[in-house]
Amino acid sequence: MIFAVNEINNDPAMLSGVKLGYKIYDNCGTADILRAALHLVSGQKEGASEGETDCAGSDTVQAILGHSGSRPTIAFAHVVGTFQVPVVSHFATCACLSDRKEYPTFFRTIPSDYYQSRALAKLVRHFGWTWIGAIAVNNEYGLNGVAAFVRAAGENGVCVEYSEAFSQSGPAHELQRIVGIVKRSTAKVVLAFMSHREIKVLAAELSRQNVSGLQWVGSDAWITDQSLSSSEGSSLLAGALGFTVARAKIPGLAEHLRNLHPSGFPGSRFLKDFWEDVFDCSLDETTTPRQRQPCSGSESLRNIESEFTDVSNLRFTNNVYKSVYAVAHALNNLLECENGKGPLAYGSCPDTRHIQPWQVLHYLQAVNYTTKQGERVYFDSNGDSPARYELVNLQMPQKGTMEGVTIGLYDSALVGKHQFMMNNMSVVWGGGRTKVPRSVCSESCRPGERKVLQKGKPVCCYDCVPCPPGEISNTTDSIHCMKCPSLHWPNQRGDACTPKEMEFLAYDEVMGTLLAAFSLLGAFLTLTTFLIFYCHKETPIVRANNSELSFLLLFSLTLCFLCSLTFIGRPSDWSCMLRHTAFGITFVLCISCVLGKTIVVLMAFRATLPGSNIMKWFDQTQQRLTVLAFTLIQVLICILWLTIKPPFPFQNLHHYQEKIILECHLGSAVGFWGVLGYIGVLALFCFLLAFLARKLPDNFNEAKFITFSMLIFCAVWITFIPAYISSPGKFTVAVEVFAILASSYGLLFCIFLPKCYIILVKPELNTRRHIIGKMSNADIHP
Repeated sequence: MIFAVNEINNDPAMLSGVKLGYKIYDNCGTADILRAALHLVSGQKEGASEGETDCAGSDTVQAILGHSGSRPTIAFAHVVGTFQVPVVSHFATCACLSDRKEYPTFFRTIPSDYYQSRALAKLVRHFGWTWIGAIAVNNEYGLNGVAAFVRAAGENGVCVEYSEAFSQSGPAHELQRIVGIVKRSTAKVVLAFMSHREIKVLAAELSRQNVSGLQWVGSDAWITDQSLSSSEGSSLLAGALGFTVARAKIPGLAEHLRNLHPSGFPGSRFLKDFWEDVFDCSLDETTTPRQRQPCSGSESLRNIESEFTDVSNLRFTNNVYKSVYAVAHALNNLLECENGKGPLAYGSCPDTRHIQPWQVLHYLQAVNYTTKQGERVYFDSNGDSPARYELVNLQMPQKGTMEGVTIGLYDSALVGKHQFMMNNMSVVWGGGRTKVPRSVCSESCRPGERKVLQKGKPVCCYDCVPCPPGEISNTTDSIHCMKCPSLHWPNQRGDACTPKEMEFLAYDEVMGTLLAAFSLLGAFLTLTTFLIFYCHKETPIVRANNSELSFLLLFSLTLCFLCSLTFIGRPSDWSCMLRHTAFGITFVLCISCVLGKTIVVLMAFRATLPGSNIMKWFDQTQQRLTVLAFTLIQVLICILWLTIKPPFPFQNLHHYQEKIILECHLGSAVGFWGVLGYIGVLALFCFLLAFLARKLPDNFNEAKFITFSMLIFCAVWITFIPAYISSPGKFTVAVEVFAILASSYGLLFCIFLPKCYIILVKPELNTRRHIIGKMSNADIHP
């Protein structure tokens, strides 16, 4: 402070024509500190050191620098605030001092514990420690610091397993109780928000009870304290992490310290004791020979290496330097006040011959300057300075020594992730670990899982359960699962939505291949039969069974087999309209031919009766017209269906959750069941006629085979209805194709196989005589 005052007084650009003076009080204890503060604001001189400089005018100070502790500062800042005297502290970090209602004149050049607590919470979260313990000193500094940390930790997803406080001067059982909690805890990381005095006591007790393996996170009040090296249990603190104010260089300070001499500060007890200890001499002229030799007066600190002359690691000292300059800049701005811009009524400026503390307070709030090292200094509306910390790692390069190595930075002025930055320095971890310790209540949930809180425990304690069907989580430790879009479904890991599988009866799958093969086989057999009949069209068995209807039936059967192919493959607008209409028309054509053949059998038998001329009403023309009429009715039904509400491709999302069924929507269910119903009526009618003609002479008619074919046809399609309704997805189409193929094969085999057998294997039976045969009298009675 003295160095900064002298530097300002020798700077012609600062406080032109005015010199700064100071009073130094070095009393200890809260009561003495409060008394010293009252002396300063009242103008009394008692207790002032001999180093004070006489100042003209009132003895009331314009600003107070100090104290270094939060508790003493809280004690006097509230009282001093009533006198409107600004207080600037370099080390009081309690967040409570930011309350402008309670402490309206308080400023500080060290960041508030509010920022330190938030920085510590970000540090803990950065290393993935979500389950920690917290121990604080039982005063405003520790309790407020831990409270702010717990709030910030909660915002960052960190849970505190326990939060305890003790005092160095408190009862021993309190310390024992806290050590017991630490021993039983599952948290491997412990935050210690306390001063160097409490951490020494705690580390010593933990060492005596063999509690080790913990990762310590410390506050700035102890993390860089050099006295830790020689304390009991200090090895337990190796690897500790914590934030402290950034290092700084103060040009000229080293030279100033090495030029110090007791003669320049005769009232300084500290400098007297320091001098006698360093040079092993006595400044007291009454020293006896058995004591230290008197100092010669030629001693100098220029060649002495001491921690008090070492300025290579300045941290909190720089805050004192900035405090002095802040007050100086406030006074300088006051002295340079322009009328119309001052703090008084109508913008008038203060009387520079009678400066009042409240006027300095006004200008101090607006101070904004940059140091010689490029650091910007200003105060926010709460009197706090910007928070910029170095992350320090306590390392033991050799036994008995403790060194704080800077491994990162924290700057609250930056945004988001840029606030906290790690450098490439190697880190020593607590407990002798070679990698980052792990401290969690529950292991992380993988993508595809979500967290379910455990009853009665903090949010960091949870179970991992898989996401429900149709939902995913694509991040670690996800709280909720996201529902996939309607056309997507989770992959096997449950961490991404993939397009749903499209299901339809395809040619490249086993079932589709088999059905297509049987369809082509049926068409081939039908064409083969057609060829056999064509080559033997003049034989009695072909001529006797109405060759024209037989050829038309074989043609329609070929179409029936081939139309089943329209049911296989990806549905399209044309395939959906074609499959049911083509199937309906070809089957009606087929059944019409069978029905015509059945009627021919009955009419032919009736025509052999005496006096019957019925065949003239059912010649070839009437047969063709009958087939055409029956078929045109089905064509008309199909045209109405396609005109009013035709089938169309449809994505069925409801039958299966995990896949999409590509199917042909019927459009009009009435049209579909009308087509099937008409086929059923014709088949039933044909079956009844064939059943009535089943006992006619075997060698003459084929009614028995038609009866079997219609029986198979009706059985297949009666079975098809419930199977079609209950079958899911592509199996619905497969059932329909199977019904088409089964009924087509039934007609082909039952009607044509016996004839092909006679034509190819038993040609001796393929004669007119055998076909007509002889009918007994009993057979021809009406």
